[in-house]
Amino acid sequence: MTTTALDQRLADVAESAVIAMAVAGDGPAVVELIRRRQHGVRRFMRQLCRDATFADDLAQQVFVRMWRSLRQLDSLERFNGWLKQVMVSVWIDEMRHRRSRIQGVSAVKQEDASLRQSPGLERDLEYALAQLEPRTRLCVVLAYSEGHSHAEIAAMLAMPLGTAKSLVTRGAHELRSLLRDYALDTNSSGALP
Repeated sequence: MTTTALDQRLADVAESAVIAMAVAGDGPAVVELIRRRQHGVRRFMRQLCRDATFADDLAQQVFVRMWRSLRQLDSLERFNGWLKQVMVSVWIDEMRHRRSRIQGVSAVKQEDASLRQSPGLERDLEYALAQLEPRTRLCVVLAYSEGHSHAEIAAMLAMPLGTAKSLVTRGAHELRSLLRDYALDTNSSGALP
């Protein structure tokens, strides 16, 4: 059977069966699982970092980590949550690594000029998210974009429930403030000064 025929055969297989095959070590099933999940993983990472190339690198790290530890999945029904945990772990590890290299605010300020030339709510939201501290940004994205409860976020990030609530609330407040400022600073052409 050719690779294309194999790919098509797996494209028609139920997700639970593909996950089971991947956990059992079936390489083409792992590839199919990555194909099915790549859009969501890349979207999640782009929301966190605002850089498509960097987000793609992070997504690749997620899938490498997924492939290496897939056999540790204890329940096929828990795959979605398990994959989300892998995504969060990759993000946290990258932020720790970046913090050790002392990056952050200066990179955001360098991008400031190019972002201000692209009007629109999506760009404004991306810019505002980038202003948040990485842990706060992660909590906000998990809550509002991914739809997780405070308890789920606390469990994923191994933090007290009150801390998760506080970070989501503080992040949402900061976003509202930043986005309100954009609306007030917009000139008649729609571009930010």
